[in-house]
Amino acid sequence: MCGICGELRLDGATVEPDVIERMLPALERRGPDDVGVWHHGSVAFGHRRLSIIDLSQRSHQPMRDAELTLVFNGAVYNYRELRRDLVARGHRFMSEGDSEVILKAYREWGEDCPRHLHGMFAFAIWDAGTRRLFAARDRFGIKPFYYAADRQRFRFASNTQALLAGGDIDRAIDPVGLHFQFTLHAVIPAPNTILRGIHKLEPAHSLTIDAEGRQTRRRYWDLDATRPAEPRSEQDWVDATHEALLAAVRKRNDVADVPVGVLLSGGLDSSLLVALLAEIGVEGFHTFSVGFEDQPEEKGSEFEYSDQVVERYRPIHHKFLVPNDQVLARLPEAVDAMAEPMFGQDAVAFYLLSERVSEAIKVVQSGQGADEVFGGYFWYPRMAADREGSRLARFRRHYFDRDHDELSSMVAPAYRGDDHTGAFVESRLDDSLSSEFLDAVLKLDVTTLIVDDPVKRVDNMTMAWGLEARVPFLDHHLVEVAARCPPALRLRSEGKHLLKRIARGIVPDAVIDRPKGYFPMPALKYVRGDFLHFMREILDSRACRERGLFERAYVERLLAAPEMHHTRIMGNKLWHLALLEFWLQRHVDGVA
Repeated sequence: MCGICGELRLDGATVEPDVIERMLPALERRGPDDVGVWHHGSVAFGHRRLSIIDLSQRSHQPMRDAELTLVFNGAVYNYRELRRDLVARGHRFMSEGDSEVILKAYREWGEDCPRHLHGMFAFAIWDAGTRRLFAARDRFGIKPFYYAADRQRFRFASNTQALLAGGDIDRAIDPVGLHFQFTLHAVIPAPNTILRGIHKLEPAHSLTIDAEGRQTRRRYWDLDATRPAEPRSEQDWVDATHEALLAAVRKRNDVADVPVGVLLSGGLDSSLLVALLAEIGVEGFHTFSVGFEDQPEEKGSEFEYSDQVVERYRPIHHKFLVPNDQVLARLPEAVDAMAEPMFGQDAVAFYLLSERVSEAIKVVQSGQGADEVFGGYFWYPRMAADREGSRLARFRRHYFDRDHDELSSMVAPAYRGDDHTGAFVESRLDDSLSSEFLDAVLKLDVTTLIVDDPVKRVDNMTMAWGLEARVPFLDHHLVEVAARCPPALRLRSEGKHLLKRIARGIVPDAVIDRPKGYFPMPALKYVRGDFLHFMREILDSRACRERGLFERAYVERLLAAPEMHHTRIMGNKLWHLALLEFWLQRHVDGVA
């Protein structure tokens, strides 16, 4: 896991020597173990390294192989198998890590190389022979790849902070990105972001840029959500899921030259990871749980469940309880770690947890993705039961944070326009590789929505502390199995039926049978006291008023009753406004 950056001049000029130096400090926390810079005329790369695989200097980056130069962020779980294959094809290796495997894979298969990689990755290769820059991002966008392009240059980085630090970026708010931000709870699908001058590479895509700036995008993978030709029984689906999940957990534990732990929330997904590690014979691994203060409406910890898992499997367990005053005091740090504004109430929770985890370990497995892949959220059965109107109407009624009319009344006239979110979602629900409506919904969630909500949140908050988070439920082999299973089977047992079948007998029944929980952060859902004062100060600030993004009548309505305005999936609307404005002040205005 690392931070990468680079620039390709498209006007024939030499890259300014200090461009990479300006970008690298914003990537330091992603890679505290080593730093590397490479310049060659019109192209330059920078790299910050978190040493996980092949800890030696032989895996130092930028890595060169004759005319090829690489910067890479991520982990390739099948790199040992690929290495053996590439050696058999005549390639010679100088290191023991996965970085060099990507270079040789590119040399062997060219632009097809991402299809051979099993893992999470974002990388760029400069091919001096063809004078082309080749970049690729993993299938589910677990690793980020941001870029900014104009007629003079193409610049990329692992976060927006590095691009902004490099300078010459259009910082104006993108109206399309803003529409997504407030309808899909801060999900802005690639290539857009909240800023006009910054874009991101789509998951499962590669991008080639030649020396004249011509860009070629290529999708190298798509998810098949249709039924298999041969009917399968429920037990067949359970067995296939168990086998694929076990393999995913094993890969993410074994492919590391440092110990691997588990973020144990007390929910089914992370508890199952602990049980499966025990099933494959792993002993003495670390687990980590965090809790927060209760609110009258909601408990702030799930220790009563995680404690039962710890009691059964006896890992080396670490438990942290964070008081609300620390949450509020540390919230600006968490916002500073956000490459894009995130509404998820557990962002600060992950930030504070990651700080403590990083004191003990460098790599953890996490349960993100299970709900999207296996149908764990309450809105899926509601969508399935809703038979009125188009696919878009059924989706919108149960998922959108704000309908288009409300959003138009919320923002200033300059930011009003077409229903961009509706058009996007409608096109994605009309998917030829989905057998039925719920197939298309689950596919949209796992291939697009999850990328810019929980997955991005976990990456940003863990990497802020030099901690690598691995997500076995987003192993693409496992997802390919689950996507072909009938949604009705996945949604049985109030969701995640297949996982509950696997867990029965190896995870405490209380964990399996409990109501669906969410990583709790009650103070950002039921806003009052110091948290309300904090948000009021942001929205009443001179910067917010001069920006003129929000209609004051809308802001005042939320401030008057902050606990009464929630989205369809129970996000707090006041928090949404305050978070975006606070992020803009700290990242765009430079208040931090």
